[in-house]
Amino acid sequence: MTEQESLNLLSQSSVSKGLMVIARKVFNMERVSEKETLKLFKEADLGFLGILANYIREKKNKNYTYYIRNLHIEPTNKCIHDCKFCSYSERNAGQGWEYSPDEIIEIVEKSDTNINEIHIVGGVHPKRDLFYYGNIIQRIKKVRPNIHIKAFSAVELDYMIKLSGLTLFEGLSELKKFGLNSIPGGGAEIFNEKIRNKICKSKSTSKRWLEIHEVAHSLGIPSNATILYGHLENYSDRIDHLNRLRNLQDKTSLFNAFIPLKFKNANNEMSNISEVSVIEDLRNYAVSRIFLDNFPHIKAYWPMIGRELSQISLSFGVDDFDGTINDSTKIYSLAGAEDKNPSMKTEELKTLIKQTGRIPVERDALYREIRV
Repeated sequence: MTEQESLNLLSQSSVSKGLMVIARKVFNMERVSEKETLKLFKEADLGFLGILANYIREKKNKNYTYYIRNLHIEPTNKCIHDCKFCSYSERNAGQGWEYSPDEIIEIVEKSDTNINEIHIVGGVHPKRDLFYYGNIIQRIKKVRPNIHIKAFSAVELDYMIKLSGLTLFEGLSELKKFGLNSIPGGGAEIFNEKIRNKICKSKSTSKRWLEIHEVAHSLGIPSNATILYGHLENYSDRIDHLNRLRNLQDKTSLFNAFIPLKFKNANNEMSNISEVSVIEDLRNYAVSRIFLDNFPHIKAYWPMIGRELSQISLSFGVDDFDGTINDSTKIYSLAGAEDKNPSMKTEELKTLIKQTGRIPVERDALYREIRV
């Protein structure tokens, strides 16, 4: 949609002068402030946000929607942390598991030979250091030399590197030598420390999370970023979180994608908190796209919010549908996610994308196009 078409749509609705000022900044691809973003969260209706977010989405990524052939491996749900929102760890899931290195290699050997990425993330095991996981990465590379390995949230990295007696720079350098290609965005939760102390007190601090990603970027290791929303935080907390990410991206430019993660209230210690509405999900996607002007991609994690809402999100700033996943993740299914068996064939993914009027584009882990 062109700028004029977007303005015409907005002119047909009753939009305040203040919001139109923000809209014109967006159409000029100018950065919005934290104060303006709070106004968007509080005053803008969903249609207005959708027009702005979709304009940016199409400016950055045309009518394309990206997907990837990937496999998730979760080595263990044994974890030293006691996060109140977690439904995945052994204590809340009711059962624990830990794959041996041989079992992980067997999973890789049996997986689709066309996958482009292996995503490894799990609990923070008390006894597993960097060299244990580095060996697994090395073995995977022997089986699939050309596979991209995106592995270990900042929280996992923090612990395994400390356990190995290394600095962040040393630890991440070692993992890169083992074959680590990028890191996911998990563990960010919410950067407001007061809320963080209530919901995940023992976890790495916000400052540490950002430091780990900054050091990774300095070594040429790209990453993603996330937020956990819809629990104790307010709009100002979300904006603070986004602002810290935007500031780091200004310095490094190596965040590939931002993934808003919705708090799900099944089987955890925060089950008394109601989940936010679908309207709020879409509002959060749109505002994230508007604010994070230096992030190339916004991803909807379909195993979390379901296939239909993921389709709708493509009109609210989202341009990445994630991937095939192959029913290999339990993190959100245990928390009451919409999709209990998260697996899709590429043709299913392409069909869902085409149904929205978008063009499906298969990508690799660094968003290089493989085929349209």
